[in-house]
Amino acid sequence: MKTDNLDNAVAALRDGKMILIVEDAAAPTGGDLCVAADSTLEEHVGFMAVEARGLVCMALLPAAMARLGIPLLTADRVANESVAYGTSFEARRGVTTGISAADRAVTIRTAVDPRSRAADIVMPGHVLPIQVADGGVLERPGRTEAALDLTRLAACRPAATTCTVLDNDGEVATGPGLLEFAARHDLIVVSVDAVVQYRLRHELLVERLDEIKLDSAFGGHFRAVAYRNKIDETEHLALVCGTLKGDAPLVRVHSQCLTGDVLGSRRCDCGEQLEAAVRKIEAAGAGVIVYLHQEGRGIGLANKIRAYALQDQGRDTVEANLELGFREDPRDYGISAQILRDLGVAEVRLLTNNARKIEGLERHGIRVQDRVPLQIKAHAGNIGYLRTKQEKLGHMLTDLPESIKPEEGDGS
Repeated sequence: MKTDNLDNAVAALRDGKMILIVEDAAAPTGGDLCVAADSTLEEHVGFMAVEARGLVCMALLPAAMARLGIPLLTADRVANESVAYGTSFEARRGVTTGISAADRAVTIRTAVDPRSRAADIVMPGHVLPIQVADGGVLERPGRTEAALDLTRLAACRPAATTCTVLDNDGEVATGPGLLEFAARHDLIVVSVDAVVQYRLRHELLVERLDEIKLDSAFGGHFRAVAYRNKIDETEHLALVCGTLKGDAPLVRVHSQCLTGDVLGSRRCDCGEQLEAAVRKIEAAGAGVIVYLHQEGRGIGLANKIRAYALQDQGRDTVEANLELGFREDPRDYGISAQILRDLGVAEVRLLTNNARKIEGLERHGIRVQDRVPLQIKAHAGNIGYLRTKQEKLGHMLTDLPESIKPEEGDGS
């Protein structure tokens, strides 16, 4: 699906028009109509109800939900991907039955008014609120968060009216159906990913905390620079060797792997890759290792152990992630791009075998001048892991054997 320029979407919202937000521009699995809450009129709600057919919802920040006294339907979200619905509501004054398009528009404009309090609404009602993450798409990359971020970029009050588009069969419209819907109604289309990229390129989301001199047991003298992600408070580390002026430096973007990096696990190649990267950067005389707090490809330590247990039952690393409800590789490289830019690095020679890492950095404004392979010798403990990387995740690995016989004392 071809999407429009994000600036056009922001301008449309500023002008009180509706836009269509899709999950993924390449293969959209769903789309939401969106209009700024403070611009919502009877005709907007009527169009959503008649043409889109989904639930007319209102995206609100946690502070607005608290100001209006709207409780969540569940005390906690089952998963990061779940939608945080609140109790339905409507305006106490200015409405009749509450269900008409005009009444719902009044309800939405009442809720977005910063002077409104719990006494100005009644529950239940005919508008369904959704509590969005404070950090927007950078905390939870969903269509509702994108809607709210776009209204903020449009300098509207931070709330949006949204409605999922359904097809003629009542199912969520996807792919070509969404494209046809948008074209038929002359809607500007923007993707969640476009909002993520815009914010990462235009906002400073990392905070440099402090730095020290650090000598590595693998060789080399580094500056260890600590960073904090201002959205989710996670902390990351940059190891800087030498001066970074001049040619594109060697850079390794490395996701934390406690079992491999610290404990020397033989199930992966992470610790060996980290050691090799340190040695290569030291030999080059300059470079950076961005060490990201993304344990287990971003699923966290406990889920990584659960994934290991599934692997012991015969799944590979991708199958285990999918069975636990995660994407095959949910990592994001936007924060690493921000760290590199803070260090004055805009162009790199990247130590990686992972094509997605190259694409991820370039999407966020870091030019990859060259890829420097970082392939570690396979052994019995990680050959299956490496083959899965190659066959299912597209890692650029060569000459991998079908299998390797364990050696005595290997620990594989």
